Amino acid sequence: MHVCSVRSAAVTVAVAGTLIWAPAASAQPSEPAPSASADPAETPAPDAGSVEITAKDTAGGVLPDAVFLLLDSAGQEAGRGQSDARGKLTFPDLAPGVYRLKQTATGSTLHEVVADQDVIVTPGNTTRLTITDPFKAAQVLLQAKDDKTGRLLPGATVNIGTGTSTLLTLTTSAKGTASGELPVSSRRTQFWVKEIKAPAGYSRYKPTKTFTAGPGAPVTVTITNAKTATVPKPDPSDKPTHHPTDSPSSPDGPSSGTGGTTPSASGSDTPESDSSPAAATSAGAPTSKAPAGSLAHTGADATPWLIGGAAVLITAGGGALLLARRTRTHSPTDDSTES
Repeated sequence: MHVCSVRSAAVTVAVAGTLIWAPAASAQPSEPAPSASADPAETPAPDAGSVEITAKDTAGGVLPDAVFLLLDSAGQEAGRGQSDARGKLTFPDLAPGVYRLKQTATGSTLHEVVADQDVIVTPGNTTRLTITDPFKAAQVLLQAKDDKTGRLLPGATVNIGTGTSTLLTLTTSAKGTASGELPVSSRRTQFWVKEIKAPAGYSRYKPTKTFTAGPGAPVTVTITNAKTATVPKPDPSDKPTHHPTDSPSSPDGPSSGTGGTTPSASGSDTPESDSSPAAATSAGAPTSKAPAGSLAHTGADATPWLIGGAAVLITAGGGALLLARRTRTHSPTDDSTES
């Protein structure tokens, strides 16, 4: 009996335990299932993009060793690199968005870096850029000089260009020089220079000169100017005065009352004379005719004959005057005698 009671108590306990814990045991499985909120599901990442850069110069040559920096929209560095021997550089695995590209070095002493620029990266695409670095400008020194003394001249203005384009205009200062930067497009570029305004008191240098300049190299251009010929202006107060010239006169001929000069030997200025045959006979002046076929005698050849004829006429006139005076002197005496 005792044994049975013990078994019965065990069963009771077992039964009691089953009644109490069975519901709880059925509610708690042996391996709990994971909660959905403990590990959320992962969203797939968007496709990345890239940027590919090719560095060149204005002449078309590639630029190795050019350094670039890529910044994201927040200003944080997204990549940094250097171009290879082909001038290429790639920034891979970039999230889509807008980036800022900065060039920090050209890898050459002849070139200048370009300005910063924005780059747009799109999902799954490669953005390709060609960066063209300009050559450094040439440093030009202009001089204007006197072509005789070599003195520097202020106020000379010139145009400098290439082809049909004017790239630079310079005017020399009080020191006779001017300087400026001349953009070049290759390692050796040819330019022309033409003066458009000369210094005061000088003539303009008309020829067009040519010269060659390289990137970043200094070059001196010299033009020469000649002084303009100056003609003195006449003074209004100075009036021309006429000084008559004395012509040589014959020792035997009378002097003129105006200045003691003899009449000119030209045809228009020859003194008038009685050309009748009677007068010529009374004066005793020989008459001669120019032979046929000979040239007419000039006034200079007739001058001795004119002088001689004038002397004969004066002598004859003096004799006639003396005879008339004597006649008048004797006339009253004869009248008084007759009366």
